Order: sequence, then structure tokens, then C-alpha cells
Amino acid sequence: MQKKLLVLMLIGAMLVSSLTGCSSKDSKGTTETDVSVTEPAKSEDTAATEAPATDSEVTQGKVFNIYCWNEEFKSRYTDYFEKAGKLPEGITVNFIVTPSENNAYQNALDQALLNQESAATDDKVDMFLIEADYALKYVDSDFALDVKGDVGLTDADLADQYQYTKDIVTDSNGIQKGTTWQATPGLFVYRRSIAKDVLGTDDPDQVQAALSDWTKFDAVATQASAKGYKMLSGYDDAYRTFSNNVSAPWVDGTKIVIDDNFMRWIDQTKLYTDKGYNNKTILWAPEWSADQGPSGKVFGFFYSTWGINFTLLGNSLATPEAEGGKAEVGNGIFGDYAVCQGPESYYWGGTWICAAAGTDNLPLIKDIMQTLTCDPATMKQITEDTQDYTNNQTAMGELANSDFQSAFLGGQNHIKLFAEAAPKIDMSNISPYDQGLNESLQSAMHDYFDGTVTKEAALENFYKSAIEKYPELTK
Repeated sequence: MQKKLLVLMLIGAMLVSSLTGCSSKDSKGTTETDVSVTEPAKSEDTAATEAPATDSEVTQGKVFNIYCWNEEFKSRYTDYFEKAGKLPEGITVNFIVTPSENNAYQNALDQALLNQESAATDDKVDMFLIEADYALKYVDSDFALDVKGDVGLTDADLADQYQYTKDIVTDSNGIQKGTTWQATPGLFVYRRSIAKDVLGTDDPDQVQAALSDWTKFDAVATQASAKGYKMLSGYDDAYRTFSNNVSAPWVDGTKIVIDDNFMRWIDQTKLYTDKGYNNKTILWAPEWSADQGPSGKVFGFFYSTWGINFTLLGNSLATPEAEGGKAEVGNGIFGDYAVCQGPESYYWGGTWICAAAGTDNLPLIKDIMQTLTCDPATMKQITEDTQDYTNNQTAMGELANSDFQSAFLGGQNHIKLFAEAAPKIDMSNISPYDQGLNESLQSAMHDYFDGTVTKEAALENFYKSAIEKYPELTK
């Protein structure tokens, strides 16, 4: 996809949903990180200064603007780059944060990229973050730079990263346009106490044997129901395990293709709903979060790396950390979860770093990418500190074969299971339409699961929503 076509896609995407307006903060003109919302701090153009000793004497600007949708990358940057003393003196770093809801982040980023050529030097996008579901929208464009040819990373720098994390940000010409500090294989996270009641054991190997394929998974759902438990919380919980294992991309030419695996998800979810095997919740709804906490009676959840330590842990606490609670045994059901591989390998999410065309901060971008996504010591430390799974096979292999433990998971070394799952991730069937079509299918099917429309009507509603989002596509 060439730049002109992407411009049309960006403009079209902004017309689909309106941009949410938020305030911005002024630049402090210091080396401290300054968080802005939606728009970067405005400042006068400044003369470029020389970057710290580089062979090519590349100049570097004094203002560095990073576009993102939450605080996660800021914490990684602050804790493992800035606090390590790697930020050159005299550079102001602005985080332009726009939440993802209603497509607001992509709208804000799209507008900034479309304005990049005419923007003042200190207002230009230098670095921006993208997610897996819409990565190709930016990768197959001139707005993201080649991380090797333009930024300066080498094959040796990237050699130990998981291949899928490179494939997902590689354009149609074989050029890698982004890099990431995390890999996001998925597992099935289950309640130990419920597993003991239903299966007579909470041992991860034995639980995995009981859940190793969908036929067995369905049988356990029946057993759990007989004991008064739900197998899953809601309609969307198993979606990623099916959508990540399709046989072909969403779109063939211009034709939308509903893979058989999507139909299997639809049929299973309808069955679970009608039999009472789920709680009829929707992903991210308060009821879904509550099902993960002390009052929940759900056997388990499909979660990838970030979901366990960032989302599930917080939901498990009776007293949130924001209210003075501690993440430890005795607070809610902390320690009552464990993980197994589940019926299928899958991944969910992930955040990639891209360098924006037009940046005057390539030396700093290279340093950030090298430190946060290529340095094994840094990546091992991130996992040890946060229990996130990072994108370095050697570092993760060391932890997988060590006595590393997660107190939240009852002392289990979940890194070992993630290390087994990560190499199985297959990105061959991704498309630029994944986010929009996945969301449309899930939304349309909720009405069918609720029993308010037939399956046929729900599918027609899906096609209507899909073509409204992407007029170039056909049924």
C-alpha cells in the first residue's frame, strides 16, 4: 500500500468515529518527561543540536514527541531508559496520550501524521506506538521508517527477538517498520480452588490434560456447570483462540471471508450461553472484571502476558492497590490462579514502537529501540520486575529454566509456559482490516447470543457494519 492510498484510509478512518477532545500541557523545557493529551506541546522551532558522539555526526532535535494511548510504554521508557541515564541532556520528551476508546488514538495519530510535513519542527511526531490489530495500516505506508535502513538497528540487534514480532511489522516489500519489547503469547488462566472442586486437582499439568482440546474443554464446562460454576465469563473470552487460528486472512481481494474458525466460535459461544456455561458478560465490562475477583465463580479466562499481571491481578484483589491494598496472599484471591496452555495456541495484543518519517531525532529513537527491545539484560530485568513476557528468546529461556516464580500464580513459573507458546504464534493470516472486522463480528454476534436476532440476521448486521467501515469491501 502506497502513501497516497494510506492517506485515503487514514482520512476514512477518522470519518468513522469522532476524535475525543482533551487538554494538553505546555512543554517545561527540561529533560523531564512531560505528559500531554491528544496534542503535543507547542514550542518555537529550535536549532538542531549534535547527538552524543555518533560516527555519522547525525544531528538531533531538542523536543521528542511520542504518541501513545496509555501509560505502559511511558513506564518502560522511564524505568529502563531515562532512569538509566540514557536521555541526552537538553532534550524534552513529550508523551502525547490519547485513549483508544472510540478509535480516538488512531484518529489523533492519523491527523498528526497527515500534518507531519507542514508541522513545526518541535511539533512533529518522532515516535508512535501501534497495536497488532491495526499494525499493517501504518507499516504498509511511508509514515513509518525502516528500523534497519533508516533508524540503524542491525540484524544482530534483532536476532534474538521472536520472529512473529518482526513479521507483524514487516511491510509488503519485506521492510521491518517497528520493534517491540514484549511478546504476547496466550494461555488459559484458571482458578485453582475451582479446578480442585471440579477436577480434583489444581496441578497445571493435570488441568492441561483435561483442557488440551475443545472437546475436552466443553466436557469440563459441563462438569463445572454441575458444580455451580461458569466455564467462561462471557461472549468474547475465547474469541482470540479462534481468530488467531484462521486458515486465511479476513479479506480475499475485496471480498470479506468469514473463516470456519469464526463460525466455530459463534457456535460454541451460543451453546455456552444457552446452557448457562458463561455469565453473558462483554469484554472489559464491569461484570466481566468482577468475575475475575473474589466473588467470581468462573473457572478461567484466556489471557496473554500483559493481561495476567496488568489486568487479572488487579481484578483479583478485594482491596485495590489504589486504596491501600497490597498485591499479596490474603487480599482477595491473590494466589488462587494458575496457568496452562489450554486447547489452542494463540496470542493477544502487543505494542510496537515505530519511528515517524520526518523526525529529527533518529539517534534517540535508535537508542530507545536498542535498549528497550534488543538488550537482553534490560528485557530480563523488565520480566523480573513486572512479570511481563519480553521479546528476547535467550533472556526468557534463562528465566523459563530457572526457579523464577509468580506469587500471584501460586508460585508457578509461568514464563516457562509462555516460552513454549511464543514460538508457535503464526502471523501469516493478518490483514489491515483485522481490528475493524473483529470488532464488527463480535458486536453483531452479541445480539445473536442474547437471543434477540437469528444467526442469519446477526451475520447480515456484521456485513453491513463491515462495509460501512470499509466501503471498498464486498460481501
